[in-house]
Amino acid sequence: MKYLLSLLALLAGSGVAMQSQINGELGKRIGPLEASLISFTAGTIVLIILVLLFGKGGFPPITTVPKWQLTGGLFGAFFVAAITLCVPRIGVSLTLLIAITGQIIIGAVINHYGLFGAAAAPISMQKLAAIGLMLAAIAIYNA
Repeated sequence: MKYLLSLLALLAGSGVAMQSQINGELGKRIGPLEASLISFTAGTIVLIILVLLFGKGGFPPITTVPKWQLTGGLFGAFFVAAITLCVPRIGVSLTLLIAITGQIIIGAVINHYGLFGAAAAPISMQKLAAIGLMLAAIAIYNA
């Protein structure tokens, strides 16, 4: 199961690279916010279809969840808009390298402190070293 989830994550990452370039090109033509809106609209249509086909039965439980759990889309919108703005200026690879590094750093903080319902997992020297290598990779790639 872990290998299948790893493959799924790899495919998702590949999709992010393609989405970033496509949105970046569209953003150059119509504007980064407009391109981001189109991206989210297309994604929303796909998700509506998936919910109708495979969902757990609707949205009534939405009113029972903590309100902070409904804010994930705000971060997604910021991510897509920022990536759409950055890709045409610094390229897909560097943009995603920096973005992934940010994700790893914040992910480590979330895990370390057990934020947002995550199981607490103290950060180790090995994980700090990996983050250091990612920061070094940005410097090397950008040189």
